[in-house]
Amino acid sequence: MSLPSTALPVPAAAAAAADTGAPPRWAWLPAPGSWRYHALLVGLGVFVLGPLGGVTAAYMNFSLGFFVGGQVLAGILGSTVTYGYGAQGRHGANYMQTAAASAAGLSAMGVLIQAMVWMGLPQPPLWQLVLYMLCIGMFGAGVGMLYTPILVDRMQLTFPSGLAVANILRALTDPVLLRASVGRLGAGVAVGLASGIASAKVALLGAIELSASTFGAGMVVGARIGIPAVVGGLLGVALAPGFVSIGWLQPGDPPRKIMFLIALGTIMGAALVDMGLIAWQALQRLRQGAAPAPDSPDWKRVNTRRLVLWVAAWGTGIVLTGHGVLGQPVGYLLFAVALVFVFAVVNGISVGISDSNPISSAFVVSVVLMAALGLRDPGIGLMAGTVLLVSTSVACDMQQDRSTGWRLGTNRVLQFRYQCLGILMGALLSVGFARLFMAAYPVLRLDQTVMTAAQQPAQWSAAMTYKFVGILRSLTEDRPYQRTAIWVGVGVGLAIELLRKLLRASAGWRRFAASGRAGYCTEFVVDAVLLPSPYALSFGGFVNLNTSLWFGAGGVASSAFNALPRRRPAPGAAVLPEDMSSASLFGGGLIAGDALAALGLGIAGLLGTLLGR
Repeated sequence: MSLPSTALPVPAAAAAAADTGAPPRWAWLPAPGSWRYHALLVGLGVFVLGPLGGVTAAYMNFSLGFFVGGQVLAGILGSTVTYGYGAQGRHGANYMQTAAASAAGLSAMGVLIQAMVWMGLPQPPLWQLVLYMLCIGMFGAGVGMLYTPILVDRMQLTFPSGLAVANILRALTDPVLLRASVGRLGAGVAVGLASGIASAKVALLGAIELSASTFGAGMVVGARIGIPAVVGGLLGVALAPGFVSIGWLQPGDPPRKIMFLIALGTIMGAALVDMGLIAWQALQRLRQGAAPAPDSPDWKRVNTRRLVLWVAAWGTGIVLTGHGVLGQPVGYLLFAVALVFVFAVVNGISVGISDSNPISSAFVVSVVLMAALGLRDPGIGLMAGTVLLVSTSVACDMQQDRSTGWRLGTNRVLQFRYQCLGILMGALLSVGFARLFMAAYPVLRLDQTVMTAAQQPAQWSAAMTYKFVGILRSLTEDRPYQRTAIWVGVGVGLAIELLRKLLRASAGWRRFAASGRAGYCTEFVVDAVLLPSPYALSFGGFVNLNTSLWFGAGGVASSAFNALPRRRPAPGAAVLPEDMSSASLFGGGLIAGDALAALGLGIAGLLGTLLGR
């Protein structure tokens, strides 16, 4: 099977081989691999960077309804500590950002407790919620690791934030790469930081949804991914009147209110084709008795048997905890656990292509599917949907982190262990921050779904909670058209991906595409507009049109810049790795700068609210 257009054929073995094992530059640093070394990384990653990113993520999710992933921010801060280890410090910084990002991502899940409060559901004791979240998080980490060989090693998806982190860690821990890349990376960080602050303070920029990180992600993936996202957004706008006429939307509803269901189905349909091809090729190799694949390098090697047992054990823990401790029906818990294996692929591909993880969409779809099975209790829907929300978030974080490790040659087993430590901290923080915020700000306990527009609190929009409560309350009224929308998306994704595969397999089409400018332009239009990647096309269904436009603009700008003639490097000058192009460095800097702006604004907003009370 040919790799997707987002593939980056850059093996990490070269990065791993670059480590010299030289002693640390600073005498006070513990020796790499020693227990003091790992104690330093755990102390900073789990107990400092994790809670720092966690309070920011929790604040953003309560106030806005979305949060910025912690990988880039933790990578920047972590590399300042491991700089003293030279080039091999990239691995220590990667371990720290893995743990910190896991803790931060789970911290944002406290909105689930807010949803309980809005709906008047009884809150279980703190230890029960922590135990439930811990089981789900550990299960999600295992499932994400299971799919790593497919999404990261075989499909080699871009994972824009993962690439940004890898570039940052390589640059900030290696003086040679730092000198060669600091200008482009630093310029991107500065622009991202400035635009992140400006978009929050200038009404006009907020109205057009300026997002440096979205533009930067587009720069990382290029026009062949960015343009399909715009096509998807425009399709939603064009189809909105038709959806209103058939009752799928109400007048004034944003198109993505129904398009996100179609978009999820589109990814599922395309994934069916790709996963089917992978299974077919594996079967063919088995029948032909092909020679076994060469041994993986030590840093990539994982005990698959233990990993499967890990997934089975924590999956069982979810059911036992959910039923025995929280009193939820076994059937819906088992159904939610099974759906994780689907959405870990679907959302993982979305993250790998566009840097967008539609976790709230996975929650909504799971509730829609459970409603089709007869579920009418919002409380059961919330607890079962939590399995999808948390597991999908953690699994995609795992894949994002492994994509960084693939580029750096970081030991996967150690990285997995650091992520599990971060999940343990995150399970505590998610419940703790939820209780803390709602105790400090009683307005967070008020159900906004029953408020008028004038009554809505200006500072705490909690859009994710609003979406959850809305879909859970709809359980009393079955809406078959939602399931129809998903199946429409599956059909569209399946058809487009099959046509793309057939076209690429045609020798005549390949000759025409390589025949000259006319062939190239025709192939580009077909690949980006007429038969675009379903994975990239779906991004336009998850977000507002302006966001798709920023993503597409970044892709076009990147491809246009890469098409310009290049000067040959001077003799003896440092040569950057293939995936550290000027466009990807600047785009990664934009993502990093936007993350720094979000951190600063989040802390400033929290302190301002505290001081103003």
